[in-house]
Amino acid sequence: MQTKKIEIDVEVLQYEELTAPDRELIDVAKEATKSSFAPYSRFNVGAAVRLENGVILHGSNQENSAYPSGLCAERVTIFYANAHYPDIAPRTLAIATFAGGDFLSDPITPCGACRQVLIDCEKRYGKDIAVLLFGKKYIYKVKCIRDLMPLAFDEESLV
Repeated sequence: MQTKKIEIDVEVLQYEELTAPDRELIDVAKEATKSSFAPYSRFNVGAAVRLENGVILHGSNQENSAYPSGLCAERVTIFYANAHYPDIAPRTLAIATFAGGDFLSDPITPCGACRQVLIDCEKRYGKDIAVLLFGKKYIYKVKCIRDLMPLAFDEESLV
């Protein structure tokens, strides 16, 4: 038997330690939580993506009473980006969550379905997508989506 150890580097930062562009992206993701439609979970998630050309787009989670018909903020945002800018790679994605009357203290990570979509997006463009996960106490920064899901299912798995 073999054992494979998988490690990732996660930067743990304070808001003030972020670059100006990363702070801007976090601010857009936080603002995007206001457009969330989450009457069932009351878990409002906003996401913002900066494309390679500098354009910033945002989205939020959209729930539906017929689960799982809704979509997470990450997928809403990345699908919007891919639909409107199909030839421009996403470079950084920021995610923020507002619940219980405030932003969460600790960052949350994308669900498995979102990770899969984001990994396919990295493969599509052949470029890493950095991820900023906002929490009031600290912010996680990960250099690429594959770090969030190192044993990912991808097109190579289909052969």
